[in-house]
Amino acid sequence: MQRWILGARPRTLPAAVVPVLVGTAAAVGEGEGITWWRAAAALVVALALQVGVNYANDLSDGLRGTDGADRVGPQRLVGSGAASPAEVRRAAVLSFGVAAVVGLVLSLAVAPWLLLVGAAAIAAGWLYTGGPRPYGYLGLGEVFVFTFFGLVATAGSTFVQIERVTGVSLLAGCAVGCFACALLAVNNLRDIPGDTAAGKRTLAVRLGDRSARWLYVAFLDGALVLGSLCALWSPWCLLVLVGGGLAGMAVRRVLGGAAGAQLIGVLALTGRAQLVGGGLLALGLALSG
Repeated sequence: MQRWILGARPRTLPAAVVPVLVGTAAAVGEGEGITWWRAAAALVVALALQVGVNYANDLSDGLRGTDGADRVGPQRLVGSGAASPAEVRRAAVLSFGVAAVVGLVLSLAVAPWLLLVGAAAIAAGWLYTGGPRPYGYLGLGEVFVFTFFGLVATAGSTFVQIERVTGVSLLAGCAVGCFACALLAVNNLRDIPGDTAAGKRTLAVRLGDRSARWLYVAFLDGALVLGSLCALWSPWCLLVLVGGGLAGMAVRRVLGGAAGAQLIGVLALTGRAQLVGGGLLALGLALSG
């Protein structure tokens, strides 16, 4: 069981939790009642999608030889031989299946066309590193993360409550998307040497080490700036800036030259900054009601 928990990459799960919290809070801020089972269902869908993407990434990178036993950072299931490709494929399919079933129930209760959004999210998650031409290998991973774990998940969580998308949910979704991209950016920064050798042309590889570090800073700072702009709807949203303390610690380490295994701690710190900043942004949005 421990290997599957580690394979699900718990440090990345804030990217699934925060948009649902923020999007639901944006609905609360509209002064309308919310349906708690819908919020719970949206959270299950987001978590299942994140875990499914992580397993699918493990599978595809393992088969391509990107995640070998000598990788820096936590060992992957397929790359380290801890699980067979068939086992990891089943885990990915099961995770995506959970997201599909719960998403189906949610869509039928709110709007059937949401099924198309869910299908697009699952397809994008699988094709991130899978398929004949994975876009994660072309430097487009941040586009996927910003879109689906930022805008779509946040505004979607608002929509399933009040059946409309609000301006503040879109702005907050951009902030959440930047937080999620920061997680991916520091992960890819750590993996530049191995990804370069394996031919995985992530955005970090394309930019190079120095620029990739500044990209990480831009994502974290962008999340805080965009989140604070939600104060135009509710002054309480300035609470997001409290997350700047954790973000500042992470930024200092990255700009200070942290590399390799040192960036594992930065990844964890980034996840905490996302949880704290995103959680306080959600609180600020909820208090606006």
